[in-house]
Amino acid sequence: MDKSKSKDSKSFAAALRILTRRDRSETELRQKLVQFGFSLPAIDTAIEKCRDYNYLDDRRYAVERARALMRSGRGVGPRIMVDLRRRGINENIAQQAVETAASEFPAEDILRQQLTRRFPTFNYDTADARERRRVVSFFQRRGFGLDEIFQVIKEHNHIP
Repeated sequence: MDKSKSKDSKSFAAALRILTRRDRSETELRQKLVQFGFSLPAIDTAIEKCRDYNYLDDRRYAVERARALMRSGRGVGPRIMVDLRRRGINENIAQQAVETAASEFPAEDILRQQLTRRFPTFNYDTADARERRRVVSFFQRRGFGLDEIFQVIKEHNHIP
């Protein structure tokens, strides 16, 4: 066996070990393999093999990541887009993933659940300005719009 074949098989084996732990985007896998010191041709070969065996799929990864963030209440819409872009996901794929996840997990439902779980005693009318900012900022950082936030807070506090 010549040395290039051996390096290719080692990079593929490393890629499989990385993907066994958790699914990753192609960019993340490439970065990991570079960290391990593999050559660019060996990395390209390993990534191509992973794609061929369907072990690596940015579309699948993006949808699953978007679903996980929404399910856990850690992000919606723009927050998920930022997360996916940071992980090297193409803009169109990221947008499709967000739309798919949003159709399964309505943002208002997530916001209601998080408000009830994280701030069960929060009352907008009796809260001081600092507490109001804290709660509203919490949801804004997760990608919720101000209109959505105030609508759900009104419902939560039964404000007409």
